[in-house]
Amino acid sequence: MAVLSEEQSMLRDAAKSWVQEKSPVTAFRKMRDSGADLGYDAAAWNEMAEMGWAGVIIPEDYGGSEFGYLSMGLILEELGRTLTASPLLSSALAAASALILGGSDAQKSEWLPKIAEGTALATLAVDEGPHHAPDKVAATFAGGKITGKITGKKTFVLEGMAASLLVVSAKGPDGIGLYLVKADDAGVKRTKLSLADSRGAANIEFNGAAAEPLTGGAATLEKVLDRARAGVAAEMLGSALQAFETTLDYLKVRVQFGQVIGSFQALQHRAAKMFTDLELSRSAVEAALAAIDADSPDVPELVSLAKAKMGDTFHLVSNEMVQMHGGIGMTDAHDAGFYLKRARAAEAAYGNQAFHRDRYAKIQGY
Repeated sequence: MAVLSEEQSMLRDAAKSWVQEKSPVTAFRKMRDSGADLGYDAAAWNEMAEMGWAGVIIPEDYGGSEFGYLSMGLILEELGRTLTASPLLSSALAAASALILGGSDAQKSEWLPKIAEGTALATLAVDEGPHHAPDKVAATFAGGKITGKITGKKTFVLEGMAASLLVVSAKGPDGIGLYLVKADDAGVKRTKLSLADSRGAANIEFNGAAAEPLTGGAATLEKVLDRARAGVAAEMLGSALQAFETTLDYLKVRVQFGQVIGSFQALQHRAAKMFTDLELSRSAVEAALAAIDADSPDVPELVSLAKAKMGDTFHLVSNEMVQMHGGIGMTDAHDAGFYLKRARAAEAAYGNQAFHRDRYAKIQGY
């Protein structure tokens, strides 16, 4: 585990306390059963924003606390434990990173304070097919250095129905770049998706939608995506840890053949495997977040290592959670299914294990 500052420890403890009191898994179940259009509880999100979580990575000049990516990761980890759905990842981390890294002073001044307050939601719109492939972009931008228009389609845009600002990848005069598009533009058409994990997402069409370029082109896009990938890996870590701890508690109380099933050596070995993988995953995730904070040159490989390892681990732990709980684990009455579904959706977000193993190998020269 990373050595945390006093402020980071206080932030983590505050997040843990709030999540346990205000956003347990029962709250997620209630949100899902209500059929919430946006895929999250708006009142809970407002509380998060009031606590300053939406401004953790945003500079103080724009209303944030500039507390860093490791600090944001600590919050996302706690939210992941209870599967809390919110725009924190898509808006306050991914889209905010795009503005911080590539926005002009005017763009930052217009949007970052609103994102930090939680009054504006933003998200990345980068993929165009069923799989994450940020270098395969058919959407086009036509215009100048200040304004223009985007035409094309984007798929599986997280919080795509809730966002008021879309950060869109498209091909411009100088190659692939990022562009700001207001979601209420007449040239934007959004179609709601129903995902297995009950989160909010949309497919979006752009038909000559007004857009403003960000700077940095494809290099900025990669930096932004790496920050989003590290963030979703941190959330996955929290979910996997909770799934493991819940399963471990069950092994200690479930009796079969006159014995507590945790006394069976085969189950002990499987639990030990999960524990080991979780410890390795935590090291990888925290190393990636710390590297982003330090602006280290090895951010891309550390992020891909973390996302691939965390994907494998959460996949394993969510499977074992269902299997070790037996029949009850197969029912909707138990929480196990929520973790399994979230694992599958989170694996695919910003690149699955295959994508990141391939990327890591290429970075290493293979």
